[in-house]
Amino acid sequence: MSAGRSRVGGASSRSPVDPVYARKWKAFWAISISFFTMVMSMSMVFIALESIADDFGVTLRAVSWVVIAQALTISALMMPMGRMADIIGRKKVHLIGLVFFAGGAIFTALAPAFGLLILSRVVMAIGNAMSQSVGTAMVISVFPPQERGKAIGSQTTAVALGGAVGPVIAGVMLQFFAWQSLFWMLVPPIVIAFVVGYIILDEEVVSQRDTTDRPQFDWIGAILSGMAIVLAVIVINNPLAESWTSPFMIGGVFGVAVLLTGFVAWELRSTAPMLQLRMFSNRVFTMAVLTRFLGFLGTTAVRFLMPIYLISFRGIEEIAAGAILLFTSLGMAIAAQSAGRLSDRFGERPFTVAGFVVLVGTAVGFVMTTETTPLWLVTTVLFVNGLAMGLWNVPNNSTIMGSVPRSSFGVIGAFTNLTRNVGNVTGQAVASAIVVGVMASRGFDIPLSKIDEVAGAGVAFMDGWKAAFILVTGFSVVGLALSILTKPTRFEDQV
Repeated sequence: MSAGRSRVGGASSRSPVDPVYARKWKAFWAISISFFTMVMSMSMVFIALESIADDFGVTLRAVSWVVIAQALTISALMMPMGRMADIIGRKKVHLIGLVFFAGGAIFTALAPAFGLLILSRVVMAIGNAMSQSVGTAMVISVFPPQERGKAIGSQTTAVALGGAVGPVIAGVMLQFFAWQSLFWMLVPPIVIAFVVGYIILDEEVVSQRDTTDRPQFDWIGAILSGMAIVLAVIVINNPLAESWTSPFMIGGVFGVAVLLTGFVAWELRSTAPMLQLRMFSNRVFTMAVLTRFLGFLGTTAVRFLMPIYLISFRGIEEIAAGAILLFTSLGMAIAAQSAGRLSDRFGERPFTVAGFVVLVGTAVGFVMTTETTPLWLVTTVLFVNGLAMGLWNVPNNSTIMGSVPRSSFGVIGAFTNLTRNVGNVTGQAVASAIVVGVMASRGFDIPLSKIDEVAGAGVAFMDGWKAAFILVTGFSVVGLALSILTKPTRFEDQV
């Protein structure tokens, strides 16, 4: 049996005209409602942080844990939930996740104390992790194998739109209602997603697993990976603003190394590992994962630094800045649809390469940005940057999913999302460290929100900005090289 044929599970042998695929768009919409709502919730909460801090009388640093607690929970649970879904059923995990998410949203809106608010956000994040972990796998499973790009492109469009409209809706609602209204607003669409998903989704179709073979869940692997990821995210994000030479940070780095070593050792000896590490011997899989990490490592710098540039440095109103930033998500949504469908016809590599070529170009554009760059030009570069993200992200994800067995779609779909999250966290930390480091070396050890109030701080910020985007350009060039060298497995090679 060829390597390509061995990657195909029994479900993939269905004919593209099989009746099981006739309801693919109904199933997609049942799943995408939750995609859109959960991503929207993640993007809108940033707008509400100041109101939440004022309501509970906490500092802005303390209120940042509303976001951090969610990020840590999702990162820790993503892969374990994906593997759990591969064992017990993806529809089941998805629906349970919707219950957790809706319940957490209600508890968040009703929370009488800040500590209970954080706990409620953790409950929301558990549900988010459960549904995110199976989303990609379920969407791919309801489409014919040769429409994998179309499936992932449609999913990415739903995600991009959710991220785009979240801040806009939050900004409008907070003009008239209290911050609690944002969380009440999340409940109806999640209830709809639960009801529609319960009725439409077929467990046998979305799970595509051998029901006679149910391996044990790898609890030790799940615990080790969860602890390693949480500690890594804390160390990288450094929410307590500790010095990198402090015992806390050094101990954290050592702890991550020990936990990851233990995880690898356990997974290699386990008869039913949570993540089959031997898949990394597959050159296509490994290179595509590295490409994905580098892509998000670079693109997140734009999302982190651009609001500071527009609002704090250029003095633009928040609403206007939000409208400008919206073009990145708009570009991503447009390109995701096109890249997904076209990669099904012509293969993933040309579009992954094209996406990284454009990404390198926009990174150079950001390097050349100054305090006098016309805002229409900044907006244009942001839009093109979004196009680049959609162009490379969708075919890259398709390449990864096409290189593994369909029975592992749950855990690998979760792994691709985890790779994105870790890339985002790392990219944000690197960009922040460079900008803050350059400013501190010039004697401007001040919050980034104050750069327009101190003489000379703006010049130091732009020097740090340029250094950060030179590094981003480097990341993008390496990602481009990897995308050129990666030859995805086409559908024709797998049957």
